[in-house]
Amino acid sequence: MDDGYFTGQLLIAMPGIADPRFERALILVCAHDERHAMGLAVNRPVEGMTVPDILERLEIKDAIKAPRDLVLMGGPVERERGFVLHTDDYQAEHSIEVPPNLALTPTRDALQAMTSGEHPRRALLALGYAGWGAGQLEDEIKENVWLTCDPDESLIFGSDHEAKWTRALQKLGIDPQKLSFVAGRA
Repeated sequence: MDDGYFTGQLLIAMPGIADPRFERALILVCAHDERHAMGLAVNRPVEGMTVPDILERLEIKDAIKAPRDLVLMGGPVERERGFVLHTDDYQAEHSIEVPPNLALTPTRDALQAMTSGEHPRRALLALGYAGWGAGQLEDEIKENVWLTCDPDESLIFGSDHEAKWTRALQKLGIDPQKLSFVAGRA
């Protein structure tokens, strides 16, 4: 975050967030600059929907070889659009670097790679994304809507989605039981 932007950081929703769609959300910021910010929630599974289910719907061959991971709801914007967040050992033509060691690929290429021998070491499939306009994310952080922390693979790719929010807070040394929804300034 040397440039003042939050690309590559995890956002941890504070208790009492005004928008229920983000309650206990853990969002990886995939892009952030002076014009906008875009991220994916990494702890919101779509109940009963797996990666092979999506691949079969898209008629991608060898869907059976894909991991049985749950599909995630990346955010409320363009929920019909899929994004593959993955380790940077795989790159496609339209992959976007997400520091420190990740990439985001919004094309079928990454989905097809998930079923081949050239797949990324770790990956998740998310539908939709969270988006902010110019200065909006910075304002929300100043207003204590979000905390930030460095990502790690277990928080991003781990399968215990229910525990990710708590684990992210604990990574900052915060006991979620002692966290108040009322913000203040000293």
